[in-house]
Amino acid sequence: MLVDTTIWSLVLRRPKGRLSEDEDERIAAWRELVQDGRARLIGPIRQELLSGIREPAQFERLRDQLRAFKDEAITTEDFESAAHWSNECRRRGVAGSAVDFLICGVAIARGWQVFTGDADFRAYAKVAPIRLFTAALAL
Repeated sequence: MLVDTTIWSLVLRRPKGRLSEDEDERIAAWRELVQDGRARLIGPIRQELLSGIREPAQFERLRDQLRAFKDEAITTEDFESAAHWSNECRRRGVAGSAVDFLICGVAIARGWQVFTGDADFRAYAKVAPIRLFTAALAL
């Protein structure tokens, strides 16, 4: 299961206390994936999570938490697949970021589902053969 930035950020960066029921369900699903050893991370998601943190202590704390998860290797074929699906989506009027399409390429190549809170992935799934994780209210 490839866990997108939106879920990692919800779990590790979002202040606790004022979470919606949807968010609580997503966090519970993430915990279950982690406990089962099924949560996967790629380097570009790690970079997104660590970017934009102003306080060095907060950066170090998050960096240390993320070090519990190794980065899945990304291959040349993954990058080529990401470009292919980006092109296909654009042809059909669906735009997205390079990282989003890399997530799609990695997930497709490995047969993984994508766990995300980003509704853009629903649009990608209309073009690319990605499978979205829908346990609880993941989207």
